[in-house]
Amino acid sequence: MIHAVPWDAPKGVKAYFTCRREGNSEGVYSSFNLGDHVDDSPENVAANRQQLISSLSGLQHIQWLEQVHGTAVYSIDGDVSAKPPRADASICALPNIACTVMTADCLPVLLTDVDGNQVAAVHAGWRGLCTGVLSQAIAAFDAPPNKLLAWIGPGISQRHFEVGAEVRTQFLDQFELKRPGIEQCFLDSKKTGRYMADLPRLASQQMESLGLKNVARSAICTYADAARFYSYRRDGQTGRFACLIYKTDAQ
Repeated sequence: MIHAVPWDAPKGVKAYFTCRREGNSEGVYSSFNLGDHVDDSPENVAANRQQLISSLSGLQHIQWLEQVHGTAVYSIDGDVSAKPPRADASICALPNIACTVMTADCLPVLLTDVDGNQVAAVHAGWRGLCTGVLSQAIAAFDAPPNKLLAWIGPGISQRHFEVGAEVRTQFLDQFELKRPGIEQCFLDSKKTGRYMADLPRLASQQMESLGLKNVARSAICTYADAARFYSYRRDGQTGRFACLIYKTDAQ
């Protein structure tokens, strides 16, 4: 099942996120798994990916990534790479090619400039957020941050995302100047040395501090919505859904 992002994007920019229904995968991957790295049947994953591209108008190619919780941003400046680049974000100014990330609790973040000249997709788990994947993606745009739009897609909510004290410490050390705001993103879990982390709020605070004026959130929790979304934290062995953004020729 494929949903259009409820977002006031520029003309000619299309953005979507998928759910786990109406695909070909079985068992724990049921049924629209798009991840080819989770031990699902390669044939089923290929069929799901083909179903995705066939369902979206104006889309010719999807650039998949080998996501590693890093900060590399892959620039799509020609043919789509058959071998997924090792990166956690991609940016594109060409029409009909989708920047795409796969997630199952981590945040997918979609970006475009107000004129729709460039689009980007970012895989932002806590490691990527802490080490700067969003700032790297934003810096890759030709437009300044105040001319960018962002949408934070479905991800795990604070209620279900417990982390150790070392995660909180890493964020406080990395973003010392914004310390009060960062502290508010970590609530005491009532277990010694454990905190409940608010990934969407961490992401929106970072982007706003970098100069973005328009940051929207989906408010969908992947952990809580088992019927529609995969969740690694909830299920362990599971599939991946996708968020993608692309330009069409109708600019």
